[in-house]
Amino acid sequence: MTLTAIIGGTGLTRLPEFEISHREKMPTQWGEPSSDLIHGKLYGAEIVFIARHGEKHTIPPHRINYRANIKALKDTGASTIIAAAAVGGIRPDMGPAKIVVPGQIIDYSHGRAGTFFEDDLDHVTHIDFTHPYTPSLREKLLDAGFQAGIRVVDGGVYACTQGPRLETSAEIVRIERDGGDLVGMTGMPEAALARELEIDYACCAIVANWAAGKSAHAISMDEIERNLLKGMADFARLLECLFKP
Repeated sequence: MTLTAIIGGTGLTRLPEFEISHREKMPTQWGEPSSDLIHGKLYGAEIVFIARHGEKHTIPPHRINYRANIKALKDTGASTIIAAAAVGGIRPDMGPAKIVVPGQIIDYSHGRAGTFFEDDLDHVTHIDFTHPYTPSLREKLLDAGFQAGIRVVDGGVYACTQGPRLETSAEIVRIERDGGDLVGMTGMPEAALARELEIDYACCAIVANWAAGKSAHAISMDEIERNLLKGMADFARLLECLFKP
C-alpha cells in the first residue's frame, strides 16, 4: 500500500477529515524527529504526518533535525512527501494566501546538516538534483488544485534563507536578482535529503505575506496568520481532490 507523508504545521491534524489511527515514535541514527509520526486516513488515503517545527511550533528553521525527519518517514514506509511551507511572495503573481507549487530552489541557508552521505562511506555519493521537486508529483498537485477550483501558481524558484529572522529588503532585492520568486526557511536541506533516500518530494508553498520591501507596510504576525488561515483552507481542498478516489 502506498503511504504518503505530509510535512507541515500542526493545523493539518485538526482537519475533521483526518482520521488518526495511531502515533509512532521513530528515533533514528541522526536523532529524534521534530515530532511523533501521526498515522491515519485523509479522504480515504493512508497518510503519515510530521510537524516540522514540533507539535507546539517551538523548533526554529535552523534547528530542525531535517535528517531525522526524512529518515523517520522513510523508515515508516513513506514513498511520497508533500511538504507544506509558509513563504513570502516576491513575484507579483505570488501574493498573500496564494498556493505555489515551485519548480526550483536556491539555497542560501548555512550550517545545516544537509546530507546522509558523509561518514563511513565506501565511495563519495552525488545525487542528480537538477530538478529538486519530483515532476510527476508536482503535476498531481497542480491537477488537484485545478479540480478544486484553486488558482495554484505553477512553478517559480523557492529561495531558502537561514532564519529565524525575516529578510531585509536588500536581501530580497538580491534574491529577486538571482531569480528567486518566493522566500522561505525550510525548503533545504529537506528536498535534497528526500532525493538522497529516493522519496518523491514536492512542495505546496502557502504565501503568508509579501516579502520585505514588496508592500508599503511592515510585516505583521496578524497579517501572516490571516493569510495562512485562508491558504491552509485551500490546501485542504487541494488534498481532498488529490486523495479522494
